Amino acid sequence: MGRVQLFEIRLRQGRVVYSPGEPLAGAVRVRLGAPLAFRAIRVTCMGSCGVSSKANDGAWVVEESYFNSSLSLADKGSLPAGEHNFPFQFLLPATAPTSFEGPFGKIVHQVRASIDTPRFSKDHKCSLVFYILSPLNLNSIPDIEQPNVASTTKKFSYKLVKTGSVVLTASTDLRGYVVGQVLRLQADIENQSGKDTSPVVASLLQKVSYKAKRWIYDVRTIAEVEGTGVKAWRRAQWQEQILVPALPQSALPGCSLIHIDYYLQVSLKAPEATVTLPLFVGNIAVNQTPLSPCPGPGSSPGVLSPVVPSAPPQEEAEAVASGPHFSDPVSLSTKSHSQQQPLSTTLGSVSVPTNDPCVAVESPARHSLHPPLCISIGATVPYFAEGSGGPVPTTSALILPPEYSSWGYPYEAPPSYEQSCGASTDPGLIPGS
Repeated sequence: MGRVQLFEIRLRQGRVVYSPGEPLAGAVRVRLGAPLAFRAIRVTCMGSCGVSSKANDGAWVVEESYFNSSLSLADKGSLPAGEHNFPFQFLLPATAPTSFEGPFGKIVHQVRASIDTPRFSKDHKCSLVFYILSPLNLNSIPDIEQPNVASTTKKFSYKLVKTGSVVLTASTDLRGYVVGQVLRLQADIENQSGKDTSPVVASLLQKVSYKAKRWIYDVRTIAEVEGTGVKAWRRAQWQEQILVPALPQSALPGCSLIHIDYYLQVSLKAPEATVTLPLFVGNIAVNQTPLSPCPGPGSSPGVLSPVVPSAPPQEEAEAVASGPHFSDPVSLSTKSHSQQQPLSTTLGSVSVPTNDPCVAVESPARHSLHPPLCISIGATVPYFAEGSGGPVPTTSALILPPEYSSWGYPYEAPPSYEQSCGASTDPGLIPGS
């Protein structure tokens, strides 16, 4: 009986990433030290998704298949010693979803080959994972180029008998971004009370929904920025930037078991106030020039409409009169930034001045030959590679997610896009659709 010295699958030109509807070509290589009798040599191209109810558990409780095609490379016979190549080609379906890997499930596409040997002989098998990227064109999402704005008013009591309110408004320059693009954030805070607020915090969140026996939500903080608080009877404006790191695209059209959403959450702890802005992460950038963040309809970017609070108590009136009026907002400084490199003052010191949020920034993904395939947080896949060509961690300190990211289960997930905006979206971007 023959001895198999090499049995592997190679894709043409070492390609690793493909688009739906493309042909996938390669060859099965066999090197024998002695003749080998066989019943059949087959190759199969398949794509599937599996979801588990436990983190990092490969025992799937729910699965779905996207395609499964087989070819017979050789019928019953015998192979002489030496090296043999069996070419193959498959046509990938146009509906195949983008590859993804997460703690509770993954979307995997692979090629498998087998040599079926006669009875009582050992069969030989090998496999090779490849990746599919179905690019999400952000321009196909309605109003994607418009500023993203949300506002909330929080009334609260302090010093037992006194009441006040805080108006928190947050906005971003766009609703969608590509990897490497700068997200420009603006927060406007009106403190209509005699008590200072806590620091303001902005968090870029990723929510991955897995449909097992019930929906499991894996919510992670990707980046976080903290600004200072607002003094009593003052109004303030905070402008910051977050570099969109290596992240999988929003949604996963074609997959009904896994859905990805992104949010920017701006919050105060005291008084407790939070606004959530839904965002999209795609592969093809928005064509139009990003607009400056806008606090709300009818307001000029960076300019707050004057708000006259209810008259403060008499003992506070003098303090209010001696201080700045609401028509003179102050600028808040940044206390910490999770993407900040050592010895650098702000994220903007690396590439973009933070004191000018309107500086035009070219997205590195906009002009690249291929949009990056981010298989998971902080990991990308090269289009061409020797060997397996698996995902590799990104090297830039500004791209890697912070260490404190963690999953929560069960977790009260952020609201959906429809709940946040009351707007209709592409059904393919809605979980379970």
